[in-house]
Amino acid sequence: MQHRTIGDLMTRPVVHVRTDTTFKAVVATLAHNDVTAVPVVDDIGRPVGVVSEADLVRRIAQRPDPAGPTRLPEPTDRSTGENVTVEELMTTPAVCARPEWTVVEAARIMVAEGVKRLPVVDEAERLVGIVSRGDLLRVFLRRDDSQREEISRDVLVRTLGLAPADMTVEVDEGQVTIAALLDDAQLVPVVERLCLGVDGVVSVDMHVSGRGAGTGPVGTRD
Repeated sequence: MQHRTIGDLMTRPVVHVRTDTTFKAVVATLAHNDVTAVPVVDDIGRPVGVVSEADLVRRIAQRPDPAGPTRLPEPTDRSTGENVTVEELMTTPAVCARPEWTVVEAARIMVAEGVKRLPVVDEAERLVGIVSRGDLLRVFLRRDDSQREEISRDVLVRTLGLAPADMTVEVDEGQVTIAALLDDAQLVPVVERLCLGVDGVVSVDMHVSGRGAGTGPVGTRD
């Protein structure tokens, strides 16, 4: 089975900035490229952080309010937009992915680290792409007939050696229903696991019959 990797899904070339990029230049970069965050790289192109709209707004919130009371509190930030650099604004360290990673690997890192995007780096740790949560979700736009063909051909016939006459596979919006003749009940979780590994599959509902497998629905896995 062929799985789309982060290298297949990532955006490239990558809009990025340097640590000495100014506040206003970052704002202009985000607006011009219609993005909400960009990686920050060092002199040889290695990600050292990410600067986002949230980082910029956080900086604005530290400034005195010109419409506030006449007697202003002591400002926490006396610098101007011209001399504030990305090095002072960015979130560090940069949480990165590799091009060969699967969608599941990248999704787990995003959830664990609480980030919305991952810069993608090569073997030398240089920036080669960026992948967002939306990019990961694109695998679920795959057509049902394409998933059905892969499950029937690659999972059930080629991998498990089942005869096409002993099974039916239906896919509706990524939800897979399989009716199969299995002589070994231990194959049921194997089939479920392999099907869930097919790009775009949301859930698997197994209905099996045969010696050792029982008869009727086994359950739904997602």
